[in-house]
Amino acid sequence: MKTDFRNLDQLLKLSVQSSDFKTTVILLGKQEVSIFYYSTLIDAKWMQQHLILVMQNRSLDSEIKEIEDIKTWIPINDIEITDDLTNIQSKLLKGYAIVQLHENDQKCALVNLADNHGLRENNDTENEFSVVGPKVGFVEDLDTNIGLLRSQINLPNLIIKEIIIGTTSKTKVAIIYIDGLTNEQYIQTVEQRLTDIDIDFVFDSSLLDQMMSDNSLTPFPLFVSTERRDRVVYSLINGQVAVISDGSPYIVTGPSTLFDFFISAEDYYLPWILGSFFRLIRIFGVIFSLFSTSMYVAITTYHYEVIPKALLSPLIFSRMNVPFPPFFEVLFLEITIEFLREAGARLPTKIGQTLGIVGGIVIGQAAVAAALTSNILLILVALSALASFTTPIYKMSNAIRFLRFPFIILSAIWGGIGIFIGVGFLFVHIIRLKSLGAPYAVPIFPLRIMSFKDSFIRSSFQILNKRPQHLRPKSSVKYLPKKPVKQKNDLDEE
Repeated sequence: MKTDFRNLDQLLKLSVQSSDFKTTVILLGKQEVSIFYYSTLIDAKWMQQHLILVMQNRSLDSEIKEIEDIKTWIPINDIEITDDLTNIQSKLLKGYAIVQLHENDQKCALVNLADNHGLRENNDTENEFSVVGPKVGFVEDLDTNIGLLRSQINLPNLIIKEIIIGTTSKTKVAIIYIDGLTNEQYIQTVEQRLTDIDIDFVFDSSLLDQMMSDNSLTPFPLFVSTERRDRVVYSLINGQVAVISDGSPYIVTGPSTLFDFFISAEDYYLPWILGSFFRLIRIFGVIFSLFSTSMYVAITTYHYEVIPKALLSPLIFSRMNVPFPPFFEVLFLEITIEFLREAGARLPTKIGQTLGIVGGIVIGQAAVAAALTSNILLILVALSALASFTTPIYKMSNAIRFLRFPFIILSAIWGGIGIFIGVGFLFVHIIRLKSLGAPYAVPIFPLRIMSFKDSFIRSSFQILNKRPQHLRPKSSVKYLPKKPVKQKNDLDEE
């Protein structure tokens, strides 16, 4: 997305909408020199020592007559004198400061004060790891995170609005969007909901996620919470709004749909055929995790006739010595798996991994040997637990873990009919959900055929050249795909 400016003043007026765009005026005798910069992109100490203090000290001896004299005043090698707006815009967004002698001057000095934000060793993504693609994640400092985004999105219309939330904590919260692209209704909704929050302390962005939610009576997350920079950049370019609080390494983006939680960054770094295959694997894994154990309860309790004869004998043999009905058998194993998960998550990393592996094997074998459960159910529960981890977003994984238990209870009461009843209630609930007022079940409901190209599957980039229409962006086209040119070879000419 390109922005054309007629003069320098238009660029400065657009940039000043962001809270991290600063203006410093230095009085050199009777002369005022203006310095414009993004505070999240520059090194503040470097600017104070090598720009402001130097200019103030030199002003005691002489005044700046021409903008070219800046090079002799400031002890910085990378200084460029230009009136090229394209160059000024590009350098400003890379950590350069604009030095302007007079208000209407189009020629200015670009001084390199860039700071390498976020380039520390411990900001790799931990919970959203990917084999292919960048590993850059966010940290707990708000300015560093904004600098990471600005270094990736080189647009002056990337707007940052800061507000203060928390009567005690006074936490800085930033609303991030691209002006001229994101629908204004979503921006106003996010801003209004954040300003209406009355709380004494904000610990993390997850609190804002819950307080901005359209519906608090749902286990589903209505906003994507991510620590990956590339995921946030992709969301902003599509026309979504991002929210981050100081002290949190997670950024919340919305409005979100159900399918956003099954999209991994690797889907776009791999060929579209492989990306689509892995996305379908995740969706199938969630469906299997949600219904495998409840189907076991329904079939073994009410519907033995649907079991093939080849499987009927092994199933009866494995449950022959189990004294409990299938419902309590499944409930025992599911709760055991949840105990192992929680214990592994709370313990130190190395101890937690050992507990998860050894504990699962020992308890599983002991449960089968003690005739507390069957071998077949043990395999189903283990596969169900593995399938629930295929979701890239942790909050959605938690929702799937929770929803298994209502389906198990319904299958124990009414069998297969109970599962169908639960699916009906679940489907209606998802259809009624909204994220920032936008439908949560898009593109299934309301039906959006064109949005299917990046929902169940990931189509090729030749097709994904438009932004999702359910986000109602101001600019729908991301890029114009080039048609492949057929090259002639020597054999064709002959």
